[in-house]
Amino acid sequence: MRILILSQWFQPEPMLKGLPLAKALRDRGHEVEVLTGFPNYPGGKLYPGYRVRPMRREMMDGIRVNRVALYPSHGTSGLGRLLNYLSFGASAGLIGPWLVRKPDVVYVYNLITLGFAARLLRWFRGSKTVLDVQDLWPESVAGSGMVRNRTILGLLNRWCCAVYRRSDRLMVNSPGFKRNLVARGVDEDKIEVIYNWYDQSEAELPPPDPNLARELGFNGRFNIVFAGTMGLLQALDPVIECARRLSDRRPDVFFTFVGGGVEVDRLKALAGDLSNVQFLARRPPSAMSEIYSLADALLVHLKLDPLFAITIPSKIQAYLCAGKPILCGVPGDAADLVGRAQAGVDFLPEDSQSLEQAILRLLAMEPAERRQLGANGRAYYQEHLSVLEGVRRIESVFADAVATP
Repeated sequence: MRILILSQWFQPEPMLKGLPLAKALRDRGHEVEVLTGFPNYPGGKLYPGYRVRPMRREMMDGIRVNRVALYPSHGTSGLGRLLNYLSFGASAGLIGPWLVRKPDVVYVYNLITLGFAARLLRWFRGSKTVLDVQDLWPESVAGSGMVRNRTILGLLNRWCCAVYRRSDRLMVNSPGFKRNLVARGVDEDKIEVIYNWYDQSEAELPPPDPNLARELGFNGRFNIVFAGTMGLLQALDPVIECARRLSDRRPDVFFTFVGGGVEVDRLKALAGDLSNVQFLARRPPSAMSEIYSLADALLVHLKLDPLFAITIPSKIQAYLCAGKPILCGVPGDAADLVGRAQAGVDFLPEDSQSLEQAILRLLAMEPAERRQLGANGRAYYQEHLSVLEGVRRIESVFADAVATP
């Protein structure tokens, strides 16, 4: 098949299903092309070597990547985010169809604002469209605080439902997402639940590096690591509060936050001079493996919101693959997944006491018990959530869409 990946984000941005998916599909015999924007996520600033212009074409590991103009922004401003999304959606729709070769199927990654571009590609090129729903709109927009006006949210809901229903196929990353879309009138037979995977090598973690442990201050401590974006949706204030409460009772519990995001500076100020908290700049996934190997537990947390009860953050797959116990502050489908894998302990989001109790539960276990939690997660990941399994199922969805009149 000729496959076009239509995504606002792509490498060098931290895109889960970007270049790794493109290469995997190419290696399975397909012709893959990309239509994306100029890299600016997650900081909202253009990456070195790029400047916004109407279009740019480049090759990345043998994959043809077409970039079109957008307004760079990813801050707390709702207007800035809206311009960011809409500018790329417009560019992809007006410029994209003339840049790319005729695809059999257009794989639309996540953003509902790409519905316009996907529709034009379908009209002009006769391509089938497969929408990968990673975030439900307008729920995620309302939850982030970007848009609060009820009239606007109502109009956005009507637009989203139209895009969902008109897509030839949809992929979702949790059973809850599928239930939500069916309730909106989307044909159940068009929706496939495909869990996300970890986008790096599935090899075992490297042995713990004593020099790195000493450099990071991990020695002699129970190390809890949070990795990824630190934004409004992650709602990490209760984690800082938990660290403050444990600083006297259990000073050996050490919290390390690795990554970037709009909340980093505020969280640093909130932590103040706490000796059991540190922040590290975002690191490439290969370097994260070295940190994971030193961690005693890996933390995932989202704000308390009904939407997140049917959301599975992609870092859960990374944590399962890493083979470390998981502290899961995301109820619903995410907690169910960690529970099925027998890979960790869940707690109530935005509740510092609940997190503290979960940490104490891990501390009360024998080291062998904690190692078994990690081993359980790793085994579950390899059997059900690996890259090979995910790509195989995505390929099947594409083939089914193309074969359907």
